[in-house]
Amino acid sequence: MSRYTGPKARISRRLGTNIFGTKSETVALDKRPYPPGEHGRSRRRGNQSEFLIQLQEKQKARLTYGLNERQFRNLYEEANRRDGVTGESLLQFLELRLDNVVYRSGIAATRPQARQLVNHGHIDVNGKRVNIPSYRVRKGDVVTLRSKARNMVVVQWNIDVLDREAPAWLGVSDGGHEVEVKELPTRGQIDIPVREQLIVELYSK
Repeated sequence: MSRYTGPKARISRRLGTNIFGTKSETVALDKRPYPPGEHGRSRRRGNQSEFLIQLQEKQKARLTYGLNERQFRNLYEEANRRDGVTGESLLQFLELRLDNVVYRSGIAATRPQARQLVNHGHIDVNGKRVNIPSYRVRKGDVVTLRSKARNMVVVQWNIDVLDREAPAWLGVSDGGHEVEVKELPTRGQIDIPVREQLIVELYSK
């Protein structure tokens, strides 16, 4: 099961960044900017081993996008077989997941919320319903919120109140209900605080 259901703020404090994108994590990081646990204050991130640092970078990426260990490893193996820079290919594959595109477009407030919208059949890709969060979109694909979901209060709130700006590789239209994949995302357009080269080094051992 890929969905993490434990204490989100605790994970974010351990990894030093807001993993799931919730307000409670931001508050927790502001109030207690150190790892959780009895000895959290006394731990120094600078004294961590190379392996632990690499592992934490992998966990940041894996949990941010909501994958389990097997899914993440398989995606890395696919990126490693691809021509180009492995780490950048890995992040591009993660960004092109359907649930992430729904999140990036502003239809959903968080990736878990986007995953739920996809799972419940509220999303079309090129006019056909797709309920697989890991579905990889391609350049030119059009992702649309189905009619019934457009009246959902949470969706209206996300689009009208949160009003989050989509990245340049996505084109949002129809009042925020439709998004086109204009181009494949480059590393400079992916804003998650992950050092992907450390993930490559971890899996290369």
